[in-house]
Amino acid sequence: MLHAAEKLAALGAGLPFPHSSNVNEAAKLRELRPRAGNSPWRGLYRRVGEVFVIAAIAPEAASDRRGFRRAVRAAEKRLDELQED
Repeated sequence: MLHAAEKLAALGAGLPFPHSSNVNEAAKLRELRPRAGNSPWRGLYRRVGEVFVIAAIAPEAASDRRGFRRAVRAAEKRLDELQED
């Protein structure tokens, strides 16, 4: 995950698929896909101002749908709270 976050920091919004993709179930939320999507984990993030904030780590959706949805809800809540401050 750390290496994937370093790629995000270096390439920003230009980080291409399969390293990053939209989360279909959430507005303005993206998933960081370590190992070009071959990792069982996803970092859920959004750009807040000039920085990218990874708000939750989720299991890969195809292997644990409930866990992924739970992490999406947690990430959205954290990001909403962050943007309110």
